[in-house]
Amino acid sequence: MMHQPHEKPSKPMESLRATMLWLAFGIGVLAFLVAIGRPEWFHLRPASGTAVALSLAAQPHPEPVSKAQP
Repeated sequence: MMHQPHEKPSKPMESLRATMLWLAFGIGVLAFLVAIGRPEWFHLRPASGTAVALSLAAQPHPEPVSKAQP
């Protein structure tokens, strides 16, 4: 009779772990490729009404044009 070495019980868990790591890597690469194709997603916008008001107040405004002709 030959003694056959039995597999470790952790072998399926190692395989599952490796599969999950490859899946996470693939999803990460896909997310990166989608993100670099859409730069408008990363445009910073003010988060509140106060931030909008402060942002608009800090921008220079053009001189108003008068309706009266000299």
